[in-house]
Amino acid sequence: MAAKSSETKKAVGKKLPFWKTKTMKEMSKTEWESLCDGCGRCCLNKFEDEDTKEIFYTDVACRLFNTSSCRCSNYPERTKYVKDCVVLTPAVMPKMNCLPPTCGYRLVYEGKDLYDWHPLISGRKSSVHEAGISAKDRAVSEVTIDEDDLENHIVKWPMSKRCKKI
Repeated sequence: MAAKSSETKKAVGKKLPFWKTKTMKEMSKTEWESLCDGCGRCCLNKFEDEDTKEIFYTDVACRLFNTSSCRCSNYPERTKYVKDCVVLTPAVMPKMNCLPPTCGYRLVYEGKDLYDWHPLISGRKSSVHEAGISAKDRAVSEVTIDEDDLENHIVKWPMSKRCKKI
């Protein structure tokens, strides 16, 4: 299990970070976007059990997801090409039961600390990959998978909180 950040203790006598002092609605666009840790797990295809509402992740990523860079290849226009791509906003957070447990948006929404490997804590975008949290080089593009075969790609690692020490 990953150690939680001690950012609150570090902030004694210092200004608290914006995610501790602002509501999600009060954040600037830049602050909001920086909550994303860049893990890419939200870009993985998922199933939801209709009865239990449990979410099942696959290792199959959206067709716009670059599995090597762990980034959307057309982030500004993604919703034009991927109709079910969800644009995260403070308004949709109450309905976002499919975000991974380590997601910065989810953690802040739930009033929890960010993990030490989050770029806002570590100061490095690469720390999410170094910690083994990201989908970088772990996912395949949906363009290479037959839709009928998607259920054979269900994996548990996207819901894990386990990480490597960085």
